[in-house]
Amino acid sequence: MSAPSPETAPWSVHVVADSDTRWKWGASIADRLAPVPAHIHGHLLIGRATPNGQQLADVGARADTVRRVGIAQLLADLAGTDAEVVVLSCVGGTIHSLMHGLARAWAGRATRPVVVTGYVGVVYERLVDGLLLRTGADVILANCANDARRFRDVLAAVGAEPDDVVRTALPYLDGATYDGAAAGRDRPFTVTLVAQPSVPATRSERRYALGQAVAHAVAHPERHVIVKLRGRLGEQTTHVERHHYTDLLPGDEVPDNVEIAYGSMTDVLDRTDLCVTVSSTAALEAMHRGIPTGILTDFGVREALGNQVFLHSGALISWPALHAGDIPKTDPEWAADNGVRDDEPYTALQERVAELVANPELRPRLRPWLDPDRAPYYLPRLLRRNGLDVDGTALVSDPAWRSADPGLRRRMIRATARKAYRVGVRTVEPRIRKWAQL
Repeated sequence: MSAPSPETAPWSVHVVADSDTRWKWGASIADRLAPVPAHIHGHLLIGRATPNGQQLADVGARADTVRRVGIAQLLADLAGTDAEVVVLSCVGGTIHSLMHGLARAWAGRATRPVVVTGYVGVVYERLVDGLLLRTGADVILANCANDARRFRDVLAAVGAEPDDVVRTALPYLDGATYDGAAAGRDRPFTVTLVAQPSVPATRSERRYALGQAVAHAVAHPERHVIVKLRGRLGEQTTHVERHHYTDLLPGDEVPDNVEIAYGSMTDVLDRTDLCVTVSSTAALEAMHRGIPTGILTDFGVREALGNQVFLHSGALISWPALHAGDIPKTDPEWAADNGVRDDEPYTALQERVAELVANPELRPRLRPWLDPDRAPYYLPRLLRRNGLDVDGTALVSDPAWRSADPGLRRRMIRATARKAYRVGVRTVEPRIRKWAQL
């Protein structure tokens, strides 16, 4: 049997991620950038939000191998890889640190993998900071035409290459087109509140959001209300969740037509007739499928919430309006400009990566934009926070606890203390109160 040609041979793609959401994005991008299905190898960085087995199952992303590693072990593993592509799907500071580490690990090689990175969701804050932390990768993905314009403007302003930005779409905008006739035929009209770990942030705000979902179920007993939670109690997600909704939901006051759901967003949207959220990317998933979608204004329209991104979308609405029966309608022009509907979102990505893979001269040594000349104060501190020296070498071997950086040890201690505090507040304190009433 003859060997496959380079055009049809499966690529090897390594995906580096540090949370469940970022793993979902990175693995999904890896599954779409190659001309034929690639061999995907996942590397989950050990840290606060490393996904557990249940979270990986909920994400459902395809991978041939998945392993959990520290940053030193990761760099050692990738130093000699013959992979065609490495996808960096982490928080910005980690991406930039990894690029410095990989630049050193791959120094002297005749060729190296193509490095692809981007954003896992809506870009609503820290545009310049976050983008420059990704600058230096061969391909920086923009999830929509609007983001692509903004990214290229920033890169041009700092003397970087605007053409490194490639417009694509969020890779999990899929699922069946909404069937409006299903409500009443196959199920009751279903309203889904998509919760977020950190938006809104305060206990009272989150209690209000949950209370309004319950109030909607009471006001509309013919409807079904789903509260789609981001993670189960105790799971660590991309964003810290200080007030989990299960702690705020009084079980004896929940109507029968209210359901708490976890797991796949696609499965929940399959039975949703109205999606409601503050600013979750699930809104884009729902809009893509044609599901009526409401962006809550009850807490204002503010950059801190991320819902300012949905200005001009036609989706802004409040719970009182929803209670009254209003149904928002997404503006088609806004949808087209913000990546909701695109007939061929991955063609440009596939063409660019294929060109880079075929032409090693187009990908010289990695050059992260922040370097010792441009950022002599900021860069060393950024690298040390991620366990690297200024030249990109690992300060110590894994685990990170043995790092010479005392700031890292302090952050790990604080993270452990916060976790213990949450367990105390959510589990121990309620039981003590219950025992005290006996």
